[in-house]
Amino acid sequence: MQYSEKVMDHFMNPRNVGEIENASGVGEVGNVKCGDIMRIYLDIDNDTKVINDVKFMTFGCGSAIASSSMATELIKGKTIDEALEITNKAVAEALDGLPPVKMHCSVLAEQAIKAALIDYSKKNNIHIAALDGVVIEDDHDHHHDVEEEE
Repeated sequence: MQYSEKVMDHFMNPRNVGEIENASGVGEVGNVKCGDIMRIYLDIDNDTKVINDVKFMTFGCGSAIASSSMATELIKGKTIDEALEITNKAVAEALDGLPPVKMHCSVLAEQAIKAALIDYSKKNNIHIAALDGVVIEDDHDHHHDVEEEE
């Protein structure tokens, strides 16, 4: 599998790793099939709605770590609305592409951001219209890959 230099750089030297105590919002998503678990912490200014700081903890493959790192870089300093415009494709493009089999890692990064913003909106009783109808797929407790015996 061929990885871009940017993927390798963000994997070897990930940005914004860690946790934020008393975070404004925390989002955790996982994919049981590949074993990737991503947690994103946001520090949001309640007045300006700007993401002052963002950190992540990811358990997963190099692409998952690189996607988390790039996603945090893309939303840092942005408003909530600007952060919500960042798609998994934008994350993958910023990394100069991901192998097709690893695109789900960029999807996880997008979902983790949305999950953290949903958490923020609930904690602060704020309505974020862009999150209406957003469903965060959580594979933690589901075992889709287990085949039922007949």
